[in-house]
Amino acid sequence: MEFYIPEETGELLAFCAALLTGVIGLFGLFAPRLTLRLAGLSLAGPSREGLAFARSAGGFRAGLAVVALLMAQSWIYMAIGGAFALAAFGRILSLMSDGSASPGNLAILAVEIVLAGLPLGYAFGFL
Repeated sequence: MEFYIPEETGELLAFCAALLTGVIGLFGLFAPRLTLRLAGLSLAGPSREGLAFARSAGGFRAGLAVVALLMAQSWIYMAIGGAFALAAFGRILSLMSDGSASPGNLAILAVEIVLAGLPLGYAFGFL
């Protein structure tokens, strides 16, 4: 199996979204304390379950991105886009019901929308 870098614009944008997903995932996997701090979260007490959760979530994102980068199939890009679309939907629900509107939260929402839109746009033929 050889590594494939797309030449078509839409697929390249989806590829870049998968690449960024992998970077975010690796960051969470190998720097969970910093990831939690950037998210505005802190560990309570001597328990380390929060670190395990951050590493696990990072590993999940990194694993999904690696498969997308290696397989280069539109349905895998669709999975990444769908995951980020639901993450953005959850963030919007939080903005509306939890009163969590802040510049940082809105910036992360914008990133999630872009990371959802690029792969979904390619998978559904809009890009």
